[in-house]
Amino acid sequence: MRVLLTGASGFVGRAVQERLLAEGAYRVRCAFRTLPAIVQSDVEACAAPDLGPDADWSAALSGMDAVIHCAARVHVMREQEADPLQAFRRANVQGTLQLARQAVQAGVRRFVYLSSIKVNGEATQPGQAFHADDKPAANDPYGLSKLEAEEGLFALARETGLEVVVVRPPLVYGPDVKANFLSMMRWLHRGIPLPFGAINNRRSLVAVANLADLLAVCLVHPAAAGQRFLVSDGHDLSTSELLRQLGAALGRPARLLPVPQRWLEGGARLLGREDMGRRLCGSLQVDINKTRELLNWHPPIAVERGLASAAARYLDSQNR
Repeated sequence: MRVLLTGASGFVGRAVQERLLAEGAYRVRCAFRTLPAIVQSDVEACAAPDLGPDADWSAALSGMDAVIHCAARVHVMREQEADPLQAFRRANVQGTLQLARQAVQAGVRRFVYLSSIKVNGEATQPGQAFHADDKPAANDPYGLSKLEAEEGLFALARETGLEVVVVRPPLVYGPDVKANFLSMMRWLHRGIPLPFGAINNRRSLVAVANLADLLAVCLVHPAAAGQRFLVSDGHDLSTSELLRQLGAALGRPARLLPVPQRWLEGGARLLGREDMGRRLCGSLQVDINKTRELLNWHPPIAVERGLASAAARYLDSQNR
């Protein structure tokens, strides 16, 4: 199978590239915004246009059987755009649909779209997980743009017969992870006391290798076409448990202080960091039973191994 992978230089894209090449059954064409100086001998590199309504993907799509679309304008903590929703729509909705329409014209059969759990919503009550076919409840510009892209893709599928598959991950972590997860590793590695010892939430996570494995399965499984799937490691953790396990993997036992959760949430609101307070203190669980049953898929990597892999890469980076 010949596969075009967008977002190939990103955190998830690199893992997907590695997963496809390891299987040996794919010819992978990787679309890069900036062509790297060195490309693996078994990868074909091509230039990716800017994501938008006028992008020309014809050369990248020529001869391809399937697309895994990981490229996106991602959620940002400190937005600079005057109209964030317009910016997200241009890249994530108009850009995605432009790629998909040209994929149809090029004879592509299947389009696997990396969406986000933000389509389902921002939080769950403990023990009340999101399901793949729940009514969407996106409520920020990024989540709304992902939802609108999904809806546009399925409309295109009904018109053309393109086989669309959508995967919505929660927090993705692994080697070379950035953003808040990297900050947690830094805090733990430095031995900083953290006020999260009394957090009793539940969070679903997914190791990047598990996500890449599911995306590869969605390329070929006959039951995947026309479906939305949620993905996780299959084992939810509280923030306290996550920090303890990650500290153990780093060789630095977590120093957690039992600060009441309501104090942390109140402090986050006062500092204008309510989103961060929700992620650290609130619950967000996903139910992957549909993914397991329909695709006969199970996470190949346990959460302990995933955390150990992320920690090992972080420690290696500190020793260079």
